[in-house]
Amino acid sequence: MNDKTEASALSSDATEVRAQKLKLLREQIGDVYPAHFHRTMTNAELAAKYEGLEPDTETGDVVTVAGRVYSSRNSGMFMDIHDASAKIQIFSHKDVTSEEARALLPMIDIGDIIGVTGVVRRTKRGELTINAQQITMLTKSLLPMPEKWHGLSDIELRYRKRHLDIMTNEESKLRFQQRSRIVSGIRRFMENDGFMEVETPMLHSVYGGATAEPFKTHHNTLKLDMYLRIAPELFLKRTLVSGLTDKVFEINRNFRNEGVSTRHNPEFTMMECYWAYADYEDIMDLVERLFSTLAMSIHGSTEFAFGDKQISFKGPFRRVPMPDAVKEATGIDFLAIKTDEEARAASKAAGFAVEKDATWGECLAFIFEEKVEGTLIQPAHVTHFPKDISPFAKEVPGEPRLVERFETYCNAWELGNAFSELNDPEEQRARMVEQLQQAHARGEKEKQLDEEFLDAIDQGMPPAGGLGIGVDRLIMLLTNSPSIRDIILFPARRNKAD
Repeated sequence: MNDKTEASALSSDATEVRAQKLKLLREQIGDVYPAHFHRTMTNAELAAKYEGLEPDTETGDVVTVAGRVYSSRNSGMFMDIHDASAKIQIFSHKDVTSEEARALLPMIDIGDIIGVTGVVRRTKRGELTINAQQITMLTKSLLPMPEKWHGLSDIELRYRKRHLDIMTNEESKLRFQQRSRIVSGIRRFMENDGFMEVETPMLHSVYGGATAEPFKTHHNTLKLDMYLRIAPELFLKRTLVSGLTDKVFEINRNFRNEGVSTRHNPEFTMMECYWAYADYEDIMDLVERLFSTLAMSIHGSTEFAFGDKQISFKGPFRRVPMPDAVKEATGIDFLAIKTDEEARAASKAAGFAVEKDATWGECLAFIFEEKVEGTLIQPAHVTHFPKDISPFAKEVPGEPRLVERFETYCNAWELGNAFSELNDPEEQRARMVEQLQQAHARGEKEKQLDEEFLDAIDQGMPPAGGLGIGVDRLIMLLTNSPSIRDIILFPARRNKAD
């Protein structure tokens, strides 16, 4: 196998060359994809252990490492191999490397995965290196890697072939490592705060908990049409009814058959929680503590950069009622307006094209979205939403048109939505019936009333604060990612032929 003429006779086509090398390797060494190989440490562990090793020093310590070959110099005498943690330089020379291992060098291509056993040293230039004694082929790569320093310039290809994106883009790799830390950090924070994690169904026979178009499927054995979860809310509230715990949460995947954008993916991650004997102000405090904890975990500070902005997650966040925010931005005082007709007239007079049958609350919410939402760069809790658009929240005392609801905004994005939860069973049924009628009027004929949920509420649910946080958008902020597809490992995409 060390016959150079044999290697040089291989085809010039990169993929064909690798296929021919694989054939030769099978003939020469047999198993090119061995099942068993054990390293003694990761590359990062190696670097940490020998951090203080002086230049031009050999330890005499024999270690075994493994990784993918990212670069090869001087006919394989020097190679850099990467595992998931770090890179290490490999040095192969007749003075230290077995003849069998040196014979393998011409067969090794960039992208192959190899195992190396050898002695640890630091070169005169300060590079931590392993003087290879033995080299084992662990995986022959049949496709060439993208050019390491440029990675994948085609954005769609990055999403389609995420393995190559991460393989060649350290920023992308770091982003997904940070995503894992953020999700773990949310779970750890909630558990430390006394919340119990549960798992609720992803397949629903009646969809609800949010207003969205569901994905539909069919269960063959049950002969039942079912829907992928659009929200876990109605199941989590049943958990509160049960008395299993007073503080419940779920980090859940939701599915909504709607548009795709830089902030929307058909399947996405949310953290939803319910806290008995708490209200929406308690939830505001929880959000601020959670956000600041996550920022500290990722950045070591509550302040961090997003694009050209400097964001601060240091609490307390600004808290502003929606009617006040709209009045400040437009001069329209919705609290002084009494009827739907007056609200529409005031909105149109100010230049807002509200629907002809828009209610007082719908006019208020529309103008908020048009004039205020885009200005909320630093984190803020917008409170006192119209009851018209908030069917599951308790009324604000003294102002029945408003409810104890807030949404948390940052960078002009909605990150969270929270209520003092409605637990009056008669009021809950009335509002859900009204919501159902509106859905049917919009043509959503499959929408049904969730009688099992209403039966549970009849049993009695304690007063509670509830919260849903868009985990993906929060990760976008904390990792300085402008598109949701940058932080979802395998985002939704069109078929290649489309």
